[in-house]
Amino acid sequence: MAAPPPQQPDHPSTSGGLGYFHLRLVGPVPAPALLLLRSDRLYSLSPSRRRGYRLRLLLARPHRRRTRDLLLSTSGCALRLTHRFSGAGAPSVDGRPLRARTPAELAVGDEVSVLRRGARYGFVVERFVSCEGVGGGAAAGARSSVEGLVFRAESLRKRLRAISESEDPLSFLRDSNCSGNGGPDAGVKELNQDGAGELCLNNLTNPVSKKNLLQDDCNLDQDKLEHHIDGAKGVDPDAELCQGSKGCGDVSAEKTGCSKGNEGQHHTESCYSDGSTFFLNSLVGIGSLSDTRAEPQNGVTLPQLLHPVESLVRVFIATFTSDIPWFLDYCKIPQHLPVTVACHNKERCWSASSENRMSAPFECYSNLLLVYPQFPEEIAFGMDRKKQGVACHHPKLIVLQREDSMRVVVTSANLVPRQWHLITNTVWWQDFPRRTSVDYAALFSATDEQNSDFAAQLVSFIASMVNEVPSQAYWINEIAKYDFEGAGGYLIASVPGIHAQSPPYLESNYFLSAKHIIHAKSAYRMFVGSVQTSVVGLSHRFNMPSNAGSQLRALSTFLGKCRENMHGTTEVILKRNINIPADANAVSVLVADLDKFSEEGSVQLGFLPREVAKWVAPLSDSGFFNFSGFIYPREALEAAFGVTNTKVQLLLYVSKGPEFSRISELICDGHLPPLCSLIASLKRCLGLWRLEEVLSNIKWPETLETDFIYSASSIGTSINPQFIASFASAAGKQPHQDFDSQESDPEWGCWTAKHELKKPSISLLFPTIDRVKKGTCGIQLCRNLLSLPEKTWQRLRSTGIFHDAMPQPYARIGHPMHVKVAQRRFESRPGGHSFGWTYCGSHNFSPAAWGQLLSPPSKPNATEVRAAPSGPRLHICNYELGIILISPPPGKSKHASESRHKIENISLPFVVPPPRYKWSDRPATRLAMREAAAEACVQQSNNVVDLSDDTDEDVPDEDNEQEVELSDCSHQEKEEEKIYAETLWGQVDSSQSQDKD
Repeated sequence: MAAPPPQQPDHPSTSGGLGYFHLRLVGPVPAPALLLLRSDRLYSLSPSRRRGYRLRLLLARPHRRRTRDLLLSTSGCALRLTHRFSGAGAPSVDGRPLRARTPAELAVGDEVSVLRRGARYGFVVERFVSCEGVGGGAAAGARSSVEGLVFRAESLRKRLRAISESEDPLSFLRDSNCSGNGGPDAGVKELNQDGAGELCLNNLTNPVSKKNLLQDDCNLDQDKLEHHIDGAKGVDPDAELCQGSKGCGDVSAEKTGCSKGNEGQHHTESCYSDGSTFFLNSLVGIGSLSDTRAEPQNGVTLPQLLHPVESLVRVFIATFTSDIPWFLDYCKIPQHLPVTVACHNKERCWSASSENRMSAPFECYSNLLLVYPQFPEEIAFGMDRKKQGVACHHPKLIVLQREDSMRVVVTSANLVPRQWHLITNTVWWQDFPRRTSVDYAALFSATDEQNSDFAAQLVSFIASMVNEVPSQAYWINEIAKYDFEGAGGYLIASVPGIHAQSPPYLESNYFLSAKHIIHAKSAYRMFVGSVQTSVVGLSHRFNMPSNAGSQLRALSTFLGKCRENMHGTTEVILKRNINIPADANAVSVLVADLDKFSEEGSVQLGFLPREVAKWVAPLSDSGFFNFSGFIYPREALEAAFGVTNTKVQLLLYVSKGPEFSRISELICDGHLPPLCSLIASLKRCLGLWRLEEVLSNIKWPETLETDFIYSASSIGTSINPQFIASFASAAGKQPHQDFDSQESDPEWGCWTAKHELKKPSISLLFPTIDRVKKGTCGIQLCRNLLSLPEKTWQRLRSTGIFHDAMPQPYARIGHPMHVKVAQRRFESRPGGHSFGWTYCGSHNFSPAAWGQLLSPPSKPNATEVRAAPSGPRLHICNYELGIILISPPPGKSKHASESRHKIENISLPFVVPPPRYKWSDRPATRLAMREAAAEACVQQSNNVVDLSDDTDEDVPDEDNEQEVELSDCSHQEKEEEKIYAETLWGQVDSSQSQDKD
């Protein structure tokens, strides 16, 4: 309660005992900073226009007071506030306006607030700490302790500011006396002319470059972590520092304080997780960036995840955006350490040139390589990569290899400072021990087996990113050295492309071999997987005028005798062409009577594509793998007769070869790139299909469901009831009423768009525009973080699926969330045992991330359908990675690691159940944020606010998501494939002519 006392002189008073007032800043500030005011000083709280409004604490100068300044007079135990405002915007105490030029005495608990440009700023008087009045040694000790704390905080504040403002922070730190060449306050005196406002931070934070931390995204001060306190000229700062240092003890005490500050800044302790839950990153000002205790429940930092860096052997990182210099400096990465960073670059990722797949831009870090994974041409606009398309390299993965263990980190944070310091992100990690011997079989395990498929999923995802960078293929070998059986979750990966479901296992009779064709029956236990490819050169062979007729008749005869299996395919013969100069890896595709096979009694269709043959041949020649092939015979005939000009599909089946058991003994560096290509090419379930593969092993009881929620920072443009139903169905959602319906119904037991329209299955969490306006960093940072198109909101607003994303725990309110978290929860009975599953990772809620089921052709071509029956396809635009943690129903644990999972132990980063949008609520769509920014521009008078759409570095470009029809997926031979096949045909024909002669 503030009561106006009698008029007081407007100058400092020295009556009363020395003490400190604790003022807690409130409003749009990055952290609830604590200001310490000495009880014998006069201060002013001044609005700063640099990078947005905020309050600065200055030592007041009577001759330079500004109209908008708040004057704080301290005298003994009294704190008085005076202002000179007139009209709107006058400060208030606990909601009661204050009269201009009339001092008001403040009491502990009073809240002072002032409205500036649409935002409310102010402070709360937390307490008064007296340093005198007790007498004797106790009083002196109290004063010494408090003033020592203030002095150390002030010294550290100035040091942080010096670091952030230096042109070369690394050189500054090397030359700093705090590194051991002098006292801890070295470098402070050169800043003394800036004044000596007094500040106490709750947490001593890591010195982050202001350029790296907030380039243009936040209305906070550029000095951010310090709440930049500018001192006034005319005050003797040296005298102030001397007064503050009385009773601080000897210099060694200050050295100790500096040392502890640095230890806190560099996070010298590691952290542990058994993989049964995920954690959140530490945020500036919320208590763990300066805490050297590694307690993940308080938040985890990037340096803690990497600690100790001295024991790292190599590092692999996948990210969307990156700030490599910041990462190297912040985590103290040794210059010799091999580091691979796979990241997004639109031009490079769409380029067909192998030279654009990588770069090494840091001379001092010769073993650091940037990799740019390629986007497939089949998802480009018009299937022309020059036109590019909708695609994004969006995963957030860190793999840390040590001699005795490998740590896998799956997070939602990109490799940039603000996402680790200012924005809430999820972090899951687990350490895996080294095996006594290398196990390559673990790289090919399936999810339906008793063993975990974590290694197979991890190596497949990494292989898809480094497939075209042979120097990085060694990661395949390194992963095989570690045991992932105890993995706490299932990896969920998305890889861009148009994917077909894996064909069923087919028994084959012939295998490719370097010397001769092997005739032997395959065994399912040896089966590794399948690869979908094509036959090239067929049109050239059967369009030659000289012998086209005889070749077509022979082909028709052989294909007519071939036995088609139940899937409409027939086996072909694969033959190595080791004597062709154009390509030593060439592989021919032959059609023959398999009951009476002879090379003379066969017809050659064509060849494997060069890009496939280059890894099939060496892996077959080494005996590590066997390869057999299947085609659709009618598709081959139509292509030969010129009915269609599309590629002839070839299903390549892969099984363990005779030397597979000895692969760890025989493998050499030359085998690693082909092995990497094989692993990247093997068909696996991705996106929605992977989600279904993992969750379909458990029958989830629909009637016991309590929550089904999904929180994402981006919601796709093409979200509709069909996609939501596809996601819900993949997650195991089933309609209640279908349990008793007829199984002959093709949609029996499936959750469809019809059910979705009747009763939405999922609660989508997305922050309202009001929540964003009240956030710590305001609109600007969220414009580069959140993405929800207005048309998507208008299309779905009537469904009632939108809910507000309220951060949790409470201390994170006001900080933006970049999490992608889904959870489906069940309860056996009210208040009883809970179970279910939880997802966290990089997948936003969009078809670009999870995949869009392709619709059939609007006017199906009967010839195409007859020739090669096509099953469902999944169109995925992005590279993504996440982890699913399963808490199974009682007695339903599939793996031993699942038995330790309890869904109650997983703390979600938002309030559950989430509050449903009220009728007046509006999400923070791009349009809503532009309008809010424009409103702020008006409130800020003539200050300019950028209202253009930012080039976003946190949100993948998914605005051009389109419905893709199945007919768009047909492929024609590329010109380079035709040239390759024609060259091989010429040399094969020449070789055969010489043999006859």
